[in-house]
Amino acid sequence: MELNESSRFEVSKKVQTFSAVKMIICSLIGIFSFFVTFEWQGKSSILVDHIVTFVSKNAPQLVNVYILLILIFGALYPFVTKKWKKSKVDIVLSILKVGGLAAGVMLIFNFGPAWLFNPDIGPFLMEKLIKPVGVLIPIGAIFLALLVSYGLLEFIGVFMQPVMKPVFRTPGRSAVDAVASFVGSYSVGLLLTNRVFKDGKYTIKESAIIATGFSTVSATFMVVVAKTLDLMEHWNAFFWVTLVITFVVTAITARIYPLRSMSNDYCEGATPQPEIIVKKDRLKTAWNEAMIAVDANPSLLKNLYLHLKDGVIMTMGVIPSILSIGLLGVVLATYTPVFDVVAYIFAPFTYLLQLPEPMLTAKALSLSIAEMFLPSLLVTQAVMVTKFIVAVVSISAILFFSAVIPVILSTDIPLTIRQMIIIWFERVVLTLILVTPIAFLLFG
Repeated sequence: MELNESSRFEVSKKVQTFSAVKMIICSLIGIFSFFVTFEWQGKSSILVDHIVTFVSKNAPQLVNVYILLILIFGALYPFVTKKWKKSKVDIVLSILKVGGLAAGVMLIFNFGPAWLFNPDIGPFLMEKLIKPVGVLIPIGAIFLALLVSYGLLEFIGVFMQPVMKPVFRTPGRSAVDAVASFVGSYSVGLLLTNRVFKDGKYTIKESAIIATGFSTVSATFMVVVAKTLDLMEHWNAFFWVTLVITFVVTAITARIYPLRSMSNDYCEGATPQPEIIVKKDRLKTAWNEAMIAVDANPSLLKNLYLHLKDGVIMTMGVIPSILSIGLLGVVLATYTPVFDVVAYIFAPFTYLLQLPEPMLTAKALSLSIAEMFLPSLLVTQAVMVTKFIVAVVSISAILFFSAVIPVILSTDIPLTIRQMIIIWFERVVLTLILVTPIAFLLFG
C-alpha cells in the first residue's frame, strides 16, 4: 500500500520527533556522566569516576583478576594480530608489553625484587594508574557512546567553529574533547579523540593537535597536585592559570613543528566527514547536523557494544605499556642520575628567568616526561613560586611516559615517540615562560 503525501509527512514528523528525543536524552545522560560533579560517599567527582571508585572499593579481587586478564591479553594481542612486526617501534612496544605483564604478575601475586615494591614505584603505579585507568576506559567508553554518537558533537561543533578553528586549527566539535579531558581524564579524552578520528571527523593533523594539546590530567587530579604542594588555598588561581596557559600553549604548538607539518589526510579506511563551515543560520544548521548524526547511528545496544569493544582493545594496549614504560621512567628517576643530566636542557631557561631555585626547578621539569606527578614530589619543600611553576608546568606539559604517551600509541593516531618528545619539550618551555611572571606576581 502506497503512502500519500500527508501520511509521508506524518511518518517523517514522527521520525524527526523520535530522533530529537533520542538526541536530548542520550546527550543529557552523556553530559551528566562526564561534566556534572556531585558528592557521593564523601567524594566530589563525576558519575564515571564514582562508578570506577565503587567497583575498585567493593570488588578489589575482581579488579585484580580483570587487570591480570587485561595484562595477559594485552601482551599477547600484538603477536596474535601480527601487529608486533609492523615497525621497529611496534617491536619495542610489544616486548615492553611482555615486560609489563611480568611486572604486573609480580605485583598482583606479591613476589619479586624489593625495589619493585618500593611504595613510590610498583604499588604507586598499580594503585594510582593501572587499576583506575584499566577500570575507567571500558566504563567510560560505554557512556562515551551517549556523549558523542547522538548529535551533541555536531551541535556544539557548529557553535564553536568561530573559536576552535582560528585559535587551535581544529574543528568546533573538538571543544567537547577539551572539556572531556579536563573534567574527566586524558584516557577518556583520547578515547573520544580516537573514536571521532576513526569515524572520519578529524584529520591526522587535527587529531594530533587534540591528543597532544587537550588530553591533560583531570581537574580532580589537579586537586591531588595542589594538596601535595599546599596550593589548595590558592586553588582558583592555580586552576584558571593552568587552564588558560594549557590552551594558549596548545594554540602555539599547533602552529610550529612537528604539528604544523602533519598530514591533512583522514584515517585510513574512514569516510571523511569534514565539518561544514557555517556563516549564517547557525542554530538551524547545528540542529540539522545533529539530526543527521542521530539517524546515521546503529541501534543503541550495538552502539554501546562497539564503544565497549573499542574501550577494551584500548585498555589491552594501554595497561601493559603504562606498567612497563611507566615503571622504567619511575625507576630511572628514583635510582639513576638520568634526569639530573636531562635537567641541564632546561637550566638555561630557569636561570634566564631568574627563578629562586633554578636547578631544582630544571630537574622537576625534566621529570615530567616520566610521570606527571613526580615533579610535585621533588619540590614539596621548595618556595611557593617554585611550587606554583612546577605544578602548572607538570599539567600543561600533557605528555608523559607513564600514561599519556602509551595511550596515544595505542590509538590509531599516527604520532611517533620522537614527535611527542619534541612537543613535550616545546610545551614545557612555553609554559615555563608564560607562568613565571604570573607566579612572581602572585607569590613574589
